[in-house]
Amino acid sequence: MTPSNDASATPYRASGSLKGRTLLMSGGSRGIGLAIATRAARDGANIVLMAKTGEPHPKLEGTVFTAAKQLEAAGGQALPLVGDVRNDGDVAAAVAAAVEHFGGIDVVINNASAIDLSPTDAVDMKRYDLMQDINVRGTFLLSKLALPALRASGHGHILTLSPPLNLDPKWAGMHLAYTMAKYGMSLTTLGLAEELKNDGVAVNSLWPCTLIDTAAIRNMPGGQQIVQAARGPEIMADAAHAVLTGANLAAGAVPGSGSGNFYTDEEVLRAAGVTDFSPYSLGAPEDRLVPDIFL
Repeated sequence: MTPSNDASATPYRASGSLKGRTLLMSGGSRGIGLAIATRAARDGANIVLMAKTGEPHPKLEGTVFTAAKQLEAAGGQALPLVGDVRNDGDVAAAVAAAVEHFGGIDVVINNASAIDLSPTDAVDMKRYDLMQDINVRGTFLLSKLALPALRASGHGHILTLSPPLNLDPKWAGMHLAYTMAKYGMSLTTLGLAEELKNDGVAVNSLWPCTLIDTAAIRNMPGGQQIVQAARGPEIMADAAHAVLTGANLAAGAVPGSGSGNFYTDEEVLRAAGVTDFSPYSLGAPEDRLVPDIFL
């Protein structure tokens, strides 16, 4: 599956809209981030994309500029910015540009992330530092600098693509460096939700139940076969939309108060009325899909 402008392409039927809301996303030139942004654009949202890919990558399709064109074609307004979430100046400039161009920020989506599943003996410390800088520091920094605008929004929301904090030793033992980096993102959700509970800013995380088809996975050894047992990124796009529009979440269909939650895509979409997830799959039967990690 590829992101579609056709709302009938997935079983999710939205009960809310992001029309007129301004989203600031790290990454987003491809994959899950672009799918989430495209779903918001269909509502008529304003999307600010800050991504490193300003020029075509030899192995990865799309740039921040081609992504912006896709968002505008879907019905949204887009502001593409070439920037690195590891660079304080780039992040500050992106926040300022979002406020200047669209008048504020309603949603921050921490999408940028690096992955290396190597065990401790094998992981290169440059890769370790990269994961810490992008995943943990980048998530913290973008959230931190956007706080004044999010407070002013009146319905601010930070959504981070990170897993539930599962302290089963299995996950740390399999890929400690990556687990620490992703859990650092999740700790940011946990802490900010508590810190901002009286500020009118919701903070949540979202994670897929199954493997999701992305360019990063396709470029792995055997990746073309692996993704046949994955779902398309549209399931995360629909789930993010449901979280950001509050679809059935505050009413108790999903546990939690609307902030400080570690949602899964299936959990959110069930609460929004989806009963059949097979349209999101790339061909494999539901019982043969590859589960994602950390769950």
